[in-house]
Formats: sequence, C-alpha cells, structure tokens
Amino acid sequence: MLSYNTPISVNGQNAGPTAGMSARLPLKTVGNNGSVNGVSSNDAVSGTGRHAPKQQHIWLVTGPAGCGKSTVARYLAESLHWPYIEGDEFHPPANIEKMSAGIPLTDADRWDWLTALREASIRALDQGNDGVVLTCSALKRKYRDVIRVAPYFTPNLHLHFIYLDASEEILLQRVLARQNHYMGANMVHSQFEALEPPTPAETDVIPIDVSRPAEMVMADALNQVLHTIDEIQKDQSQ
Repeated sequence: MLSYNTPISVNGQNAGPTAGMSARLPLKTVGNNGSVNGVSSNDAVSGTGRHAPKQQHIWLVTGPAGCGKSTVARYLAESLHWPYIEGDEFHPPANIEKMSAGIPLTDADRWDWLTALREASIRALDQGNDGVVLTCSALKRKYRDVIRVAPYFTPNLHLHFIYLDASEEILLQRVLARQNHYMGANMVHSQFEALEPPTPAETDVIPIDVSRPAEMVMADALNQVLHTIDEIQKDQSQ
C-alpha cells in the first residue's frame, strides 16, 4: 500500500518526512457544502510588465480501486497548499450500498456524482484558491469528459488528470490488505472490466506507474504537477 512513512526527494531537494506533513501543512478539505479554509495567490507578471491573469488548476487523480488515489491526491494537496476533495465522500448512499454489496455502478449511477465533483471543484476555486486536487476513478473517457466541461467558460482554468496505472493483480493485493473500506476486492475486477485507459489523444492526462514504491510514485506525481504548472506560467507570462 502507498504510505507516507519515508522522506522523498522532489526536484533534487529532500521534502522531509511526509508522516508529519499534516501537522505542518493543514490539509484544506472540501465537503458537500463547498466550504474550504485558506486561499493562495499565483499572480504572475507578463513580459510586458502587466499582471497576467490568474491561472487556476484542477488536478484529478484517477484510476481503479487500490491504485492509491487518496494517498497521492492528499500528498499533492498538502504540498501545494490546495484544497483536497475525496471523491468517495460525494457518492450518494445508494451508490455506497451497491458497491458494499459488490454490485458495480452503472453509468446512470455516476452522472450526478461526477457533476457534483465538478461543481465542488469550481466552488473551491471560486473561493480564491489557485488549484484543487480531487480523487475520482474516472474509469471511462465519457466520465472524464464530464469533468472536462469545467474550463469551458473559464479561459484561465486548466484541467489535468493523473492516471495511476498498475496491473489488476497488484491492485487486487492492495485492496485485500485494506480494512474498513466499502470497496471490496471483488470490485477490482469489475472496475478493470469497465476501464478505458486514457489514450494518447487525451493530452491532458499524465500516466504514472504505481507498481513502484510509494515514495517514487508521490515524488513523480509532484514533479509532474510542478513542471506542468511552471510551463503554463511561462506561456502566460510571455
């Protein structure tokens, strides 16, 4: 299982022991009421000397059960001082009952859930945050497309996906080791049956191999995020 037990290196610098991170960097979580604590600013100055428009980001951490979505997303949110949205908490009781009973969700079960996640992300950004990190399995392209609607009417909003990739066998082992979670091991196979891995045409998706140790996965994810944001800031500042 992914864990926070050891220090990792980010961009060549030791990020310190992640186990104590929550005490140093309060995690901003977003609930169903949209409340969130704390904001930050990313104002940039363009090459003309004018302030470039504020850029905001939605980072969606995706993948089947057991891939470590919550672990990676929480680490990113803590590192970036951004709000964190746990997608599982937005499932209605009927969805949780079905998954607890080993019954796969249908498309109809997911539409309102996906819309709620998209709207919660936008509310967090409307409160002044530079970005938000959320988890969602987003197994099919059409599910990812629901979230992709978010930036349509907000030119300076950038949407990104991190796809946590591993074999069914590895994820099954991880889910079997989990305790007190409604997602049973039998759901791993059903999720892989429904899974549509992102294609190269989905240029907003960054795949990350999570068969590696947790420290490598988290460092890779954070480096990818920082590099992407830096490139966007450079483009907007020219």
